[in-house]
Amino acid sequence: MTKDEISIIGKLVKDMYGTTIGNVLGTLTHIDGKIQTVGIDCGSEGLKQIPYEQLVLQGDVVIYIPGWRIDAQKILREKRLTLSRLKALMGILSENDAMQSDADVIHDTYKTKLMDLDDAESKVRDELSTRLEELDSQEKIIKVMLFDAKVQFKSEEISDSTFETIQKHCNSLLERSSHERVEINNVQRRIEELSLESIELTQPKKEM
Repeated sequence: MTKDEISIIGKLVKDMYGTTIGNVLGTLTHIDGKIQTVGIDCGSEGLKQIPYEQLVLQGDVVIYIPGWRIDAQKILREKRLTLSRLKALMGILSENDAMQSDADVIHDTYKTKLMDLDDAESKVRDELSTRLEELDSQEKIIKVMLFDAKVQFKSEEISDSTFETIQKHCNSLLERSSHERVEINNVQRRIEELSLESIELTQPKKEM
């Protein structure tokens, strides 16, 4: 059993927005001893297996990072770097035309890299859209439950304290959902900005 494996077993697992998911029950490792997936006891929901790369140990709590966030950050980081290098290359060429032939190969390499990133980016866009649809469905269910609880409270079927508990948990879930929605929207905006920048740099300007 590795040091990392020992350090996370039994730890409480929460998502990035503070919602408790469960506790680390155990791990599955590769033949070289590196952790592959982590088993999380989610109570009544049973055991969930999560890739180790999606978990970060912070003190006594393990933070779960959603897959869409990891994929999006990777795309944003690689695209930003590629565009930055492409700009630097074009800057060098504007200062010295004699280096054009030397730069062509590198320029084509960066353009090819951007095309490859466009394919990966398309998958991330779909991933983000799917997650927003999931959040929509979850929010609708939560709001229906909260409204039904209000009806039950008004009809004196449930006590004041029971209604307050339901309301507190529902509002907490809606707040968590709102935080994730804002983050997804911000990521979508950054992806769109980099895509427009990529088009401007790689597509030839139309002659006036």
